[in-house]
Amino acid sequence: MDTGLGMDFDKHDLYELCVQSPKHLAPLLRAIHGKDPRTLGEDFAGTAALSYEWCKRDGARAVAVDLDTEALGKHPDHPRVSKVVSDVRTVPDACDVLFVGNFSIGYLHTRAELVAYLKHARSRMNPGGVFVCDAYGGESAFLTGEVHRPHPMQGGYLCRYTWEQRHADPLTGMVTDVIHFRVEKAGVIEVEMFDAFVYEWRLWSVPELRDAMIEAGFARTEVFAKLADAWDDEGNAYVQPVVDAEDELDESFIVLVAGRA
Repeated sequence: MDTGLGMDFDKHDLYELCVQSPKHLAPLLRAIHGKDPRTLGEDFAGTAALSYEWCKRDGARAVAVDLDTEALGKHPDHPRVSKVVSDVRTVPDACDVLFVGNFSIGYLHTRAELVAYLKHARSRMNPGGVFVCDAYGGESAFLTGEVHRPHPMQGGYLCRYTWEQRHADPLTGMVTDVIHFRVEKAGVIEVEMFDAFVYEWRLWSVPELRDAMIEAGFARTEVFAKLADAWDDEGNAYVQPVVDAEDELDESFIVLVAGRA
């Protein structure tokens, strides 16, 4: 969206700024894998921001899959990032880590769809591979409401990000989640994007995801906190699976659920 002020605001750029953190996520996924994974599969990839970050390491490559041609075309081509406009259930490319982020596992609304997708994901795993998806849960999971966060931008701009859970049905597990952006400078609203992204999702619980992974053929499952336990001076992450949820997780939480091949 061109404001006429020399600053072009795009909802995908604002999404990357406010929602994603690939610089932290890429080493976290490597740590969850536990060895030296080379190939990342990024399903429901959007702009493929994680894939580009993953491939900053020498020898790494990535396969980013999404149905949204505009989003996948957001960034210039990269020789080791393969961008595929397709249904994620049809792509055969093998990988060491397959990641579904931003709660996109919720695009699969029925258990049959979930298990079928996870079977396909399992078929793509290289030996020792791991599938990882994020999920939110806890006491506020089915509450409606909004969360607001400010994000500073270049040029003195500020993006006010709003995450809204507009509808939630604990009997069906279906939720409507919405993202809004408002860009300001010196207190003046420059751009407002109401309903920039609207999601109709099935909110899968952690036990449901783990059970489905086992049914799909994964050997075992683990749950990790969204943040690494430790970092070293070279930017490598270190993680341990959650053992005691009551002790290690907040009352409302975001976690990474992993299935090992």
